[in-house]
Amino acid sequence: MMPDIVMALIFITYSLVVLLSFGGLLTWVERKQAAVMSDRIGANRAYIRIPFTNIKLVWLGLFHGMADGLKMLLKENFKPTTHDAVGYFLAPFVVFAPVLLVFAVIPFGGAIDPGLLFPSLAAWFGGRIYTLQIAHLDAGLLIVFAFSGLTIIGAMLAGWSSENKFSLLGGLRAGSQMISYELVMGLTVMGLILLYGTVDLDAIVRQQSGIVLGVLPRWGIVLQPFAAILFLTAAIAENKRIPFDLPEAESELVAGYYTEYSAMKMGLFMFAEFIQIAIVGALFTTLFLGGYNLPFMGDTGFQFPGGHAIVLGHGTVLLLQIAGFLAKVMLMCVIQIQVRWSLPRFRYDQMLGLAWKLLLPLSLVNLCATAVIAWLVQGGRP
Repeated sequence: MMPDIVMALIFITYSLVVLLSFGGLLTWVERKQAAVMSDRIGANRAYIRIPFTNIKLVWLGLFHGMADGLKMLLKENFKPTTHDAVGYFLAPFVVFAPVLLVFAVIPFGGAIDPGLLFPSLAAWFGGRIYTLQIAHLDAGLLIVFAFSGLTIIGAMLAGWSSENKFSLLGGLRAGSQMISYELVMGLTVMGLILLYGTVDLDAIVRQQSGIVLGVLPRWGIVLQPFAAILFLTAAIAENKRIPFDLPEAESELVAGYYTEYSAMKMGLFMFAEFIQIAIVGALFTTLFLGGYNLPFMGDTGFQFPGGHAIVLGHGTVLLLQIAGFLAKVMLMCVIQIQVRWSLPRFRYDQMLGLAWKLLLPLSLVNLCATAVIAWLVQGGRP
């Protein structure tokens, strides 16, 4: 019992550190990437001066994120004179908490044997083996969509409780947009469920190990490339970022559903948005990029075509899996930010039209084609 609690606390601490680090780091990445796209230098003004010297630590502008956080903590917590106090208070937390909880069911590494890594503790762990995942649930993929649905409630609650017509309109826009694209995301992953026969995320990742056609990794993007494109498009849209930022379009609605929020409450909305980028990256990595799997690598090391092998220890394999997973997540975060600074904003009717008239029919076509192909591969057996 006690070893299980200790390992669970370690996994929870690791996940929180990773997510909060991604949230802070992505604010800097977005600044720098925007600067590259705009042909300017970007964040480079915030610094820390070493006491009693003229030495300034700039470090590529990394202190801008710390400056932003400090500014939000010290800023006046403005509230509108007329608002629903309970809803107004709860809305930022209803948006922020589910985003963190989604990571609980995402596996970030393979199975760890603590007794093998630390032989002196082998007797205490009693031969237990743990998956690098906070909560190993059979319905992990369904839990992801359930938690994602809660953020819709938070956005609408913020808009309604602010007693502001711009906020209310932003909240309604957020609700309709997120529901539309959540439906598309659900249909795109149905193809994967048909292929893998499970909604357990760890089982889906384990089935993506190995290779197909001799050289290609057996990842979801190889088996379902069309679904991967649809899923990523819908996921970016659900995160309400440009070109899909209609719920908070500053040129029309000031800041949409969080117009009346300031200081750290507004910071929670913004921080949830950046963490959501990392969550989308982690989910895409889990479903379509093999999760923690690396090409030609198994539990004992690398096994290349032609019989060449590199044997690795248990700890080395785990470190490579964790590093590979984080690298894939970071790559997907950069791609999402690149999309944000490359495309112009949709109109609201265009945004909904894209979901209902294009992405939804295409996801249904992909699902039907996958079902037929899977049936033919099985020899026409049900």
